Amino acid sequence: MSDIRYEQQIPAVLSALGAVHHAIDERPLERKLHHLVTLRASQINGCAFCVRMHTREAREDGETNERLDRLVVWRHSTDFGERERAALAWTEALTHLHPDTDYAALRAQLRACFTEPEIAALTATVAMINLWNRFQVARH
Repeated sequence: MSDIRYEQQIPAVLSALGAVHHAIDERPLERKLHHLVTLRASQINGCAFCVRMHTREAREDGETNERLDRLVVWRHSTDFGERERAALAWTEALTHLHPDTDYAALRAQLRACFTEPEIAALTATVAMINLWNRFQVARH
């Protein structure tokens, strides 16, 4: 059985979702961080298409192969700063939804590193990549 062609079946929905990214991009979130977050969520979700795309985009925006290689083990690497670590922890918490996650502690960590508009943009970015991952995984 072939793929469902979502772009043909729900073009208005996909167009509206694409427009969300333009609104998010108006918020102050640096591109390298954006790439780390989208790539990490895509790794967790097992979306090969998205991993390939976000890895390529990260490299195009100056991210190093070394950091990209260690993203999957970011907690055990000194390659990532406090701001990146807070964003990656938030990404993982919003991608792996566990009832015992301490979201208040994660938000406190975010507030120490990010402004409220940045936290909102980060959260929207994580939500959107999880949505796109699910569309792509549905095609596997």
